[in-house]
Amino acid sequence: MTWITSATIAAVVGGIVIVIESHLVSKRMPSLKALLFPEAIVQLVLGLSIIAIHPLSREIGSTSILVAIASGVARSIAIFLMIRALRSEEVSRVIPVVHTFPIFVAILAVPLLSETLGYLEWLSIFLTVAGAVLISIKYDTGGRGARLSKSFAMLMGSSLLIGIANTASKYALEYISFWNMCSINAICISAVFILLSLRPGTLLELRNMKKRGKALALVTLGGCLALTTNIFSFWAMEQGPVSLVSAILNIRPSLVFIYALALSHFFPDVLNEQLSRGAIVIKLVSIGLIIGGVTLLTLVS
Repeated sequence: MTWITSATIAAVVGGIVIVIESHLVSKRMPSLKALLFPEAIVQLVLGLSIIAIHPLSREIGSTSILVAIASGVARSIAIFLMIRALRSEEVSRVIPVVHTFPIFVAILAVPLLSETLGYLEWLSIFLTVAGAVLISIKYDTGGRGARLSKSFAMLMGSSLLIGIANTASKYALEYISFWNMCSINAICISAVFILLSLRPGTLLELRNMKKRGKALALVTLGGCLALTTNIFSFWAMEQGPVSLVSAILNIRPSLVFIYALALSHFFPDVLNEQLSRGAIVIKLVSIGLIIGGVTLLTLVS
C-alpha cells in the first residue's frame, strides 16, 4: 500500500466519522459535554490499548514526545471547536471551512521558515479563503442582507490548529512510529475532552438519556473509525510529504457533502441539511474553490 492509498482511505473513513459526529451532536446527545465525555472514555481505552501493544521506545527523545503531545493537544482543541460548530451548523458548511488548514501552513512558513509566497501561492490562498467565506455566508430572509456565520471565526481557528498539528505531527513522526503518534493523539483527545466535559451535570444528563444504548454504540463506532482514520493518516504522513498528504485529505469536504446529500435524501431526519437548489449550488462552488485552492497551493509549493 502506498501513502497515497493510505491518505485516500483516511479521507473516506474520516468523512464517515464527521457525519456520525454531526448526527450525534445535533440529534442524539442532550448537550455538547454529554458527547465529549463518552468520546473521551473511548479514546482513552483505544489509546492505552495501542500503547500497551506498541510501547514507546526508551530511545525516543523528550523533545519528540513533547512535540507529539503538543500536536495532539492542538488537534484535540480543533476537534472540539469543530464539534461545537456542528451542534448548530450544517455539516456540509462546517467541514469545508475547517479544511482550509493547508493555507495556514503556507502562511506560517513565511515568518517561521523565511519562505516566500509567489503570485500562484497567493492566488491559491485567495481561492481557498473565498470558498470558506462563500460557504459560511448566511442570507437573511428578513431583508438585512447576507452575513457571515457566527461560527466562522471559530472554524478558522480550528483550521489553524489542524495546520499546526499536522506540521508538528510530521516532525514527531521522524522520530516516533505512527502507532506511537496514534496512541499519544488518542490520549491527548481524552485528556482535553475530560477537562472540558467532566461535570456532575454531564453525568446526570447521560444517566437520564433516552435511547442511551444506541447513542453510546454510535459514539464507540465513531471512536473506532476515528482511530482507523488516524492510523492511515499518520502512516501516510510518515511515508510521504505532509503537504501532499494534507491535499489528499482535503477531498474530505466533497465526500462529506456527498454523504450528507445522500442521507438527507433517503433519511431526512439524520442530519440538518438544506437541500434547496441554491444551497446545493453554493456549497458545490465553495467546496470547488477550497479544494482547487489547496491543490494549487500544493502543486506550486
